[in-house]
Amino acid sequence: MTSSPQLVVHRDKELMAQAAAARLITKIVDAQAARGSASVVLTGGRNGNGLLAALGSSPARDAIDWARLDLWWGDERFLPEGDPDRNVTQAREALLDSVPLDPARVHAMPASDGAYGNDADAAAEAYAAELAGAARPENHAEVPSFDVLLLGVGPDTHVASLFPEHPGVRETERMVIGVHGAPKPPPTRISLTLPAIRAAREVWLLAAGEDKAKAAAIALSGTGEIQAPAAGAYGRVRTLWLLDSAAASQLPWDLYPPASP
Repeated sequence: MTSSPQLVVHRDKELMAQAAAARLITKIVDAQAARGSASVVLTGGRNGNGLLAALGSSPARDAIDWARLDLWWGDERFLPEGDPDRNVTQAREALLDSVPLDPARVHAMPASDGAYGNDADAAAEAYAAELAGAARPENHAEVPSFDVLLLGVGPDTHVASLFPEHPGVRETERMVIGVHGAPKPPPTRISLTLPAIRAAREVWLLAAGEDKAKAAAIALSGTGEIQAPAAGAYGRVRTLWLLDSAAASQLPWDLYPPASP
């Protein structure tokens, strides 16, 4: 089962971040009420970190039971622990260090100076094993059925660290891969694959700024996932594109949502 993308276009990136944060708070609270806990996959980049910062400043953030929230990552730059370019480092600064999370439920991807040294493939296998260990029999893959999986969309249409025409976007079996020779620095990364992404209940793709306009138009125009990885990122229940007006500026009118704020 796949879901056709829904689009929400906001006036600017600040409003987009605030609205996305409010939407995420509601989704986490609802999941915790229904099942006792919630699981979210975080994304890095300016839009992912902007959402986390907006969530941190929201008065509603205390509605979340932070101790019953599992946090995972869609990808990570394979750099030493604490490196300022690592997604987890940026997430801690934007939000995580200021809320009462259970450290055992914050599932950071391995660092390049960790137990697997500079072997990104071994680190990816370890993260895949951690995900598989958290999966339940009713889940749809060897990963949990994440409540929300967040993805930033790159100007080249990449999501996580799955780049156009790169080997990783063609992966159909493994849930997590080491990425080598990435076209943007650093070249070595760890990433969820499209099969892992598609196990999520909801996938939210974030795009703000004029530099994302062409990517959004390409990914939403029916282009294949090998050429436009963002086109292959969808959830089992819902796929939501959250854009600002600049990122939506090249969308054909038949895609543009009629009642976006």
